[in-house]
Amino acid sequence: MDLGIAGKLALVTGASQGIGRAIATTLAREGAKVVVAARSAEKLHELVRQIEQDGGEAHAIVADLTRPHDLERLVMEAQSLGPIELLLGNTGGPRPGAAQHMKVQDVQAAAELLLYPMVGLVGALLPGMQSRRFGRILFITSLAVREPIENLALSNTLRAALTGYAKTLAREVAAQGITVNTLGPGYTLTERVEEVFAFRAQSQGIPLEAAYAQQTAQIPAGRMASPQEIADVAAFLLSARASYLTGQAIMVEGGAIRGLV
Repeated sequence: MDLGIAGKLALVTGASQGIGRAIATTLAREGAKVVVAARSAEKLHELVRQIEQDGGEAHAIVADLTRPHDLERLVMEAQSLGPIELLLGNTGGPRPGAAQHMKVQDVQAAAELLLYPMVGLVGALLPGMQSRRFGRILFITSLAVREPIENLALSNTLRAALTGYAKTLAREVAAQGITVNTLGPGYTLTERVEEVFAFRAQSQGIPLEAAYAQQTAQIPAGRMASPQEIADVAAFLLSARASYLTGQAIMVEGGAIRGLV
């Protein structure tokens, strides 16, 4: 299927590894020009080399989105390459921990990581999308917005907040040809999941392999996802083909969520 994004410029944050990296490479394979952003210059430049070797076009911008100046610079440099029509908002996750131990300053730090940069990027890029009457905005969240994950209280809280923001925004801009969705990966084989399971194994006093086995046993698909499986869904949601799909929280989780919706 032709996704209709060849030649369009996409901004992908959190692109240096894991799901963000897989999405950037998938969009490039579909013909989009990608601007990849993250804190690691080395990983970003390696990603750009890989995309270019595969015949795609990519540009790296090193930025820490928790710093307002970096976010402003990212937008300015990205827009110098052309109009940003596709935005994939992705970040790392806050540290694990229980809700009863959360402090106000912990919530503030998590918001600066997960929520504030996404609002800032939309504020900067939305006017251009509105003037062109086309745009795709997709935020990576987590299955935790449907079924909170034990000992990930900060992530549960702030990713739910981002989902509420996206749903509200989607209704405001739908008539202007702009879609806004969130994509909630289930347990996926990324560096972030490695950190979560290391914390879980330490907390329970069990081997790391046992922590993985416990979780996998609860996933009907019988395994964790690959980043590419998440990226394939993300590419469609960011495509011209997904023009009537907006305001949705799409879960890609191997059947792990027990709820009906």
